[in-house]
Order: sequence, then structure tokens, then C-alpha cells
Amino acid sequence: MSANDTTAQLDLEDLRAAIAGALDVQIGELTDTAKFVDDLGVDSLMALEVVVVLEKKYGIRFEEQQLRQITSLRSAYEVLQSKLA
Repeated sequence: MSANDTTAQLDLEDLRAAIAGALDVQIGELTDTAKFVDDLGVDSLMALEVVVVLEKKYGIRFEEQQLRQITSLRSAYEVLQSKLA
């Protein structure tokens, strides 16, 4: 599977389910703009779990700068889109 195939398959609801699972929150709680730390009470260990899940799921590695950008579902989706493009 090429990166372009993965980009075409980057589905927001699939991403929502993966992140909700990593954070152990209900899918309904994970709105597009809910801030992981401020709104969902995510700590650094939980944030690391999100990163690990996303890296395994999409076969990528995030750079430190990109990690700091992942603060909500929407921002995670945007970072993944740019990474997979």
C-alpha cells in the first residue's frame, strides 16, 4: 500500500474510534475540537499512548514538532493527512 492509498483511506470516524480507544473515552466525548488535555483530562502517558496507536495504525513516525500539534481530533487528522500525503 502506498502513502497515497493510505491518505485516501484516512477516515475521520475511524481515527476518532482509534483515539477514543487509546484515551479510554466514549466516541461521543471525542468531538472534532475537544482538546485532549483541557477538555478530556489527558495526561502525558495517555498522550503517548495516542501517538503509539497512530504510529502503529498508519505505519508512520511523528517528529517532535508534529507531536506538539496533536491536541485534538481535528489537529491529529490534519497532521496525519500532511504526514501521509
